[in-house]
Amino acid sequence: METTLQLVIDCADPRRLVSFWAEALGYVPEPPPGGHATWREYWADMGVPAEELPAGAGETPESIVDPDGRGPRVWFQQVPEPKVAKNRLHLDLKVGGGREVPLAVRIQRVTTKVERLTEAGATVLRIMDEPDMAYYAVVLQDPEGNEFCVV
Repeated sequence: METTLQLVIDCADPRRLVSFWAEALGYVPEPPPGGHATWREYWADMGVPAEELPAGAGETPESIVDPDGRGPRVWFQQVPEPKVAKNRLHLDLKVGGGREVPLAVRIQRVTTKVERLTEAGATVLRIMDEPDMAYYAVVLQDPEGNEFCVV
């Protein structure tokens, strides 16, 4: 039996995070299946009771997919409680190219990505600049405070 991976991120506003993480990962909002106009319509056809769906749920995509089909699906699950502590799991967006790429080039690649993500709503928490180790990364938060790194 094949195992596939879906990443689920609890959040207050799925639509906001779909937009942000689609930009961050180069993904696209996942269209509803089978010719349905919305995910809500699809869920209703599957028999999901309306009382189980928060207001507005499924009216716009709440998941993103890799347009090349290589990466996992990411679903932003609306939950009532806010984030209250540091993530126990985080994403590393590896844009630098690895240690075989000169440090100055990696820094520029990371900086370019960080600028795009802060324009999209991310907040920089700290810069991890370790020139003696030829290491550079930036720790950020998405619009709902979930930490991630750009390396």
